[in-house]
Amino acid sequence: MRYLKAAVFAVFVSFFLLPQAARAANYAIDADHTSVTFKVRHLLSWVAGSFKAFDGVFVYDPADPQSWTVNMTIQAESIDTNVAARDKHLKSKDFFETETYPVLTFQSTKVTDVTEQGFKLEGDLTIHGVTKPVVFDVTTLGEIKDPWGNEIAGFTAVTKINRGDFGLTWSKTVETGQLLVGEEIEITLEVAGLKEAA
Repeated sequence: MRYLKAAVFAVFVSFFLLPQAARAANYAIDADHTSVTFKVRHLLSWVAGSFKAFDGVFVYDPADPQSWTVNMTIQAESIDTNVAARDKHLKSKDFFETETYPVLTFQSTKVTDVTEQGFKLEGDLTIHGVTKPVVFDVTTLGEIKDPWGNEIAGFTAVTKINRGDFGLTWSKTVETGQLLVGEEIEITLEVAGLKEAA
């Protein structure tokens, strides 16, 4: 009888617990359907921009938030604000110094406050050779299969940083005392990930 009970327990584990663990999967960020954007104050208005070249991977299992991880690399040279002269300035030593610091990176460290709608993603953000902890507020958009059979997971992630914390300190002061370029930058990631084959 003892052996029978052990066998029944083993079957239970195989059918119920192992499929849960097997759901954890690697996703490659789909650059064609993902955007990395930011906005910053320029006097009274907001100026928006984006990075066009990036890649990354994340691990996602809806049933196990503690398994979730994200690693992303962004090419600093790909910055685009739709104004060529401004982009050139942003790539210079006044800002990103892209020749010296060619990439921005994000590596997650922790997931908290998980709900059906989203979660907080903590991690280390490196810009201009400086690494600081940041927290993204993430909205979970869900999982779906596209018409070609690809399994996709989607998220929106938003955070705010002080650019001075990363050594991006250039600005000028106008006669009212206001900075030409604001210090706070809002970053938004619209992410689609393609599930990789097991």
